[in-house]
Amino acid sequence: EVQLQASGGGLVQAGGSLRVSCAASGFTFADYTIGWFRQVPGKEREGVSCITGNDGSTYYGNSVLGRFTVSRDNAKNMVYLQMNSLKPEDTAVYFCAASEGNYLFLSPHGYEYWGQGTQVTVSS
Repeated sequence: EVQLQASGGGLVQAGGSLRVSCAASGFTFADYTIGWFRQVPGKEREGVSCITGNDGSTYYGNSVLGRFTVSRDNAKNMVYLQMNSLKPEDTAVYFCAASEGNYLFLSPHGYEYWGQGTQVTVSS
């Protein structure tokens, strides 16, 4: 059974940092690109970042470029999203998702597997 579980969300002040994690199981982790997405009520899901499984190439959405860093540990089946210089507009539920292959893209439609999200709230 494929499972993805995001964790590590919480409440942080603007300008602060937070790291969210994604634990994966049930598939060949290194064969999949892992993406991070976020969503607020009433808005479409937004692609935040993604990382390939074979060489760890990364890609970021414009709104987080320079502030967020994605990384992965294939030995542990884990992906991390380090979020620095957080802004109130970063407040959302953050999800991780998996897409077979090693392609960098942030459209949610190409991701086959999704986990439960974790809430990140940035106070002003």
